[in-house]
Formats: sequence, C-alpha cells, structure tokens
Amino acid sequence: MPHMPHAMQATALLHLLQFASPALPVGGYSYSQGLESALENGIVKDAASARGWIVEHLHLVVARWEAPVCWRLMRAFAARDEAALVLWSERFLASRDSAELRAETIQMGYSLTKLLMELELPDPAPVAWLRAQPEVALPAAYAGAVAALGIPHEAALLGMLFSWAENHVLVCVKSVPLGQVAGQRLLLSLNPELEAAARHARELPDAAMSNWSPGLSLLSMQHEIQYSRLYRS
Repeated sequence: MPHMPHAMQATALLHLLQFASPALPVGGYSYSQGLESALENGIVKDAASARGWIVEHLHLVVARWEAPVCWRLMRAFAARDEAALVLWSERFLASRDSAELRAETIQMGYSLTKLLMELELPDPAPVAWLRAQPEVALPAAYAGAVAALGIPHEAALLGMLFSWAENHVLVCVKSVPLGQVAGQRLLLSLNPELEAAARHARELPDAAMSNWSPGLSLLSMQHEIQYSRLYRS
C-alpha cells in the first residue's frame, strides 16, 4: 500500500468510520441476520453462547462469502473492471437464500447508494455505475463508497467486518440481554477473530468461496413467520 500523507490518512479514516457504521447511513441496526431467530430458539441465551454464535457465523459464513465478495468488488472498482463488478454483484444477490436476507442487502445497498449520490465525491465514477444497476447489494454499494472516497482496501475490509460484529453484539446487548460491560468485553474479544477473518477473505481463492449455511438459512426463514420480532431479519 503506498504511503499516504497524515491528512489523507485522517480523511480516509473518518470516511471509513462513517460508512461502516451499523447505525448510519444504512440502518444496519434494524437487522439481526438470523440472530433474533437463534435467540427465539434458545440457541443463543447468554454471553458464552452469544460469542459462540458470532464467531461461528463470522468464520463459516462471513469470512467465506460476504467478506471475500466485498474484497473482490473493491478490487474491481479500483481496476474499473465492469465485468467483475457485474459478476460478483449478481452472485451475491443470488446467494441470498431467504426473502428477508435479500431484502436486507438491497435496502441497505439502495440507502448507501442514495447517500453517495448526494455527496460531492473525489471520484464520482463508482456511484455512476451503482446508479445504473437495477438492484444494488450492500457489498457493491460499500465497495463503491470505498472507491469513490479513496479508502484503503484492507482498512475498509476490517471496517466492514467490525461493523458486522458490532451490530451482532448490539443485538445481544438488547435481546439476550447482556449488560453494556459484557457487550464491550465481548466486542473486544472478537478483535483477533476479525483480523483472522479479514486475512482469510483476502487470501481465499474463488473456488474455495462458499455461502453454504443451511442452519442459518432455516433460521432466517423461520424469522419471516416469527410472532414477535424486533428486527427485520
């Protein structure tokens, strides 16, 4: 990675903190990605089971599919490789195997794209590509934001993973429930797991990528008919 001046590093970091937040700008806090269904079924019930769920979901699902796809989309934007952008965007949308998970990524992708359209960006070309797509998944919109704002890819990938983990911990704090200190302790304990997941996502070859997670898919489908829900997935 080329050396950047201190001011540029600070600007990129601030952009990353804004766009990776689960609260803003896309409303990630309103989704649990099957975790609420796991709580309903008693799979997650305390701090230990919450950490087990998050770590397993991270390594078996996110590090093998969502994060590698996001990494490839960031590289495709940087290379102006439209064929790769279309390929990985379409594959990610096709991988959403419940109505809720598909609606989640499209809604957040739309929200982030809409925000980018209203900003003055150093590089508007990625946003022009996003605007031309009939549906935009969140990883594509996030990768477009990274390209448009010149955020370093490795930092952006870690930011995406931390945002995902933070949102899951927040769900546990509100719904297990866990105390604030227990939630912070849990989030801090995940740092080595997030670093390992980022390395795995960067190094994983295409042929080894997989979104195979039948248990999570079933929980997501059950959530669609769950009687009492706080979250949209």
